Formats: sequence, C-alpha cells, structure tokens
Amino acid sequence: MYQFTNQHVIVTGGTRGIGAGITEAFLKAGATVVATYSGNDEKAKIFKEKNSIFGEKLILKKFDVANAKEVETFFNDYEKQFSSLEILVNNAGIRRDNIVASMSEGEWDSVIDTNLKGTYNMTRFAVLQMMKNRFGRIVNMSSVGGKLGLQGQANYAASKAGQIALSLSVSKEVAKRNITINNVCPGFIETELLADLPEEQVKEYKSQVPMKRFGKVDEVSHAVLFFASKEASYITGATLDIAGGLNA
Repeated sequence: MYQFTNQHVIVTGGTRGIGAGITEAFLKAGATVVATYSGNDEKAKIFKEKNSIFGEKLILKKFDVANAKEVETFFNDYEKQFSSLEILVNNAGIRRDNIVASMSEGEWDSVIDTNLKGTYNMTRFAVLQMMKNRFGRIVNMSSVGGKLGLQGQANYAASKAGQIALSLSVSKEVAKRNITINNVCPGFIETELLADLPEEQVKEYKSQVPMKRFGKVDEVSHAVLFFASKEASYITGATLDIAGGLNA
C-alpha cells in the first residue's frame, strides 16, 4: 500500500515482537531499516538470517536507548553512513510489573528510563537529523495502558502516558520543519511481551476486549506505515488506538 523506496528508517527494539513486524513491513515497502536492540544477540542474529532476502537494506545495531552517550554515538555513526533520516519508530520498551507498594526503585527506574527517557534520547537526535532535510516522521509506540492504567503497571502506564505528552510538545516544536510525531497505542498484541502472563490473566484480559481476542502484529505495523507515509503529512500530535475496542 505504501512505498518507502530510498527512505531510511530507524526502529528501536526492532528485532523482536511488534518491532520486528514493523521492521519487516518497512523492508517489504522498500525502505532501508536500521533495527536496534539492546541485549539478545542470538535472537538478533536469527532475525537477520530470517530476513536475509533484504540484504544490506537491513542493518542491526546494538545499544541501550536509555543511555544518552550510546545514543549519541549511534547517531554520529549513522550520519557517517547515511545522508538522511526520514523515519524514527520509538518502539523499544520493557515491563517490570508489580503493585506500587511492592515496586522497587529499580523496577520503576528501568521502565521509565527505557520507555520514556529512551524515547526522548532518540527523538532529540533524530530531530536534529531530520531538520537538515526539512522532513521527518516520528512514530512512538505507546500503549492503551497509558490511558487505562492497568493494575501492577504504574511504571509502564506512566512511561506510555509520558510518550504521548512528549509527542504533543514536540509536534508543536518541529511542525514548521515538516516533521510530524504521532503515537500508535496497541492494546493486547500477540508478542513475547505477553507470553509470560498466566493463563487466567490472559482469559481476563481477552474478556475485557470488545473483539474478544488479542491483536496481531501486522495489524499494528499497518498503522505505523500510515503515520510514516507522506500521505499523512497533515497529521501530527495524534494518537491512534489499535486495541480491538479497548480504550479508556
């Protein structure tokens, strides 16, 4: 449906789960994609081999989006390799679920640092790249959890709500440079992120979804490609729920 030939895309957390689906969708649409990851070399290698058909159009980079110095180094290297950056998808995210009375400072900080500070770090440097060519698309993978506030996820909900708030401010700052920033808010999507949930909790969550099922990764990636397209040029600061009717 969309064509991204000669465009360059960065997808953080782009080798697993929803991120992997987004990376593959952009590759199929003709883009060159830099998929980042922070830890699992083996799964990154498997992902690269799975998509070997795309050759040098898929580049993997390992670093921590929560670490500002590592992000700066990544973008310095990126600028040496590529002349432009058209699209950034802030997808890297983690969960450390616990009720707030039992939540450790480490559980709070790690989620906020990866999900929210990581979005800030990547967006800050991406905007500097995009302003040079007066064009850019930033898509944040937020979550309906940022609006619903599920029990045991105060840290996760705060980080995802923060992404939306960040987007609202940044969208106003960069609009004149033809850069848009929007949010996709998945609900319960069939990925590794939900694989550790107990069976009873899965049943409970599905019962809350009007469509009575979890979503599929490609149902999310289509929305990301739309926001990243040139056709979405007059949409910025917006939020789109992909949640089967589950919303606040």
